[in-house]
Amino acid sequence: METTNDSEVIARLIANFDSKDIVEAVAHAMSRMQGAYSLAVLTSSQLVGARDPFGIRPLCIGQLGEHFVLASETCAFGPMGATYLRDVKPGEIVVFDEQGMRSYVGSVPEREAICMFELIYFARPDSHMRGKLLHQARRNMGRQLAVEHPAEADLVIPVPDSGIPAAIGFSEQTGIPYGEGLIKNRYVQRTFIQPDQRLREQSVRLKLTPLVEAIEGKRIVMVDDSIVRGTTTRKIVRLLFEAGAKEVHVRITAPPIRHPCHYGIDMATQTELVAAEQEVDDVREQIGATTLGYLTIEGLLQAVGGSEDQFCLACFNGDYPVTIPEDVELDRHLFEKE
Repeated sequence: METTNDSEVIARLIANFDSKDIVEAVAHAMSRMQGAYSLAVLTSSQLVGARDPFGIRPLCIGQLGEHFVLASETCAFGPMGATYLRDVKPGEIVVFDEQGMRSYVGSVPEREAICMFELIYFARPDSHMRGKLLHQARRNMGRQLAVEHPAEADLVIPVPDSGIPAAIGFSEQTGIPYGEGLIKNRYVQRTFIQPDQRLREQSVRLKLTPLVEAIEGKRIVMVDDSIVRGTTTRKIVRLLFEAGAKEVHVRITAPPIRHPCHYGIDMATQTELVAAEQEVDDVREQIGATTLGYLTIEGLLQAVGGSEDQFCLACFNGDYPVTIPEDVELDRHLFEKE
């Protein structure tokens, strides 16, 4: 093995299986893997898709004329002129070649557990998941957030771009006017995955500029998708106060993130998660907000129209669908020729 990249690990499991049948090789690899994955494998004559037995990560099938395409989100199909057909099912292997599309059971599905953070933040709002447009699902989150945590304020603003649909929903539910208060610099990447604290804090000021004329003298409801370490939110709250806001009421469409993600998302370790061992009022004080309200897990499920056993909610409640070993060591024999 040359790297610790997941793609190389999976490629070696497939390549080192002694069979010329790609379906058998992929199924064998799936039997040796635990965790979250969605795969697109290209051979000289076939396109193969596969999804983990819990369906933690999304994968969908589209059709372009006589040809088939795979994508992690439905929003990829429109620009290329393709039509969405269906999702790859948890544990399913799909093969596309000259004979068309064929489906196989690669790993027996255990239960549906799509990552809730895909619906809250990761996926684009113009994608559909579980038959619902995510823009509307996030708007519902904002409406439910307003029911659970109303505020007396003059203006509802989003943290762009992921907070926009929820801020619209919050405004619709409360009647508080919606408006822009922060302008996003499109050339700065996500701040919560910056490698160190200094870069994260520097990126916030580069990424967001407050509209002083819109904010000054007003009581602001600031709607965002999540609080991870708290450093980004604290900086944004400070920006709003520096721009003249009288009050800043922070409303978050994700429940408190108390547990790390072990399924490929580099959020933070548990010691870095601001809500891991602090109560809501402690977090409010740390970020400097006038008030702070998180959407509950129950409210989130109501907004997306699902039940707890259909999603991975591990970062909120610690219930990991795939067991996380206490001491994970690299099993090198998996990558040797069998």
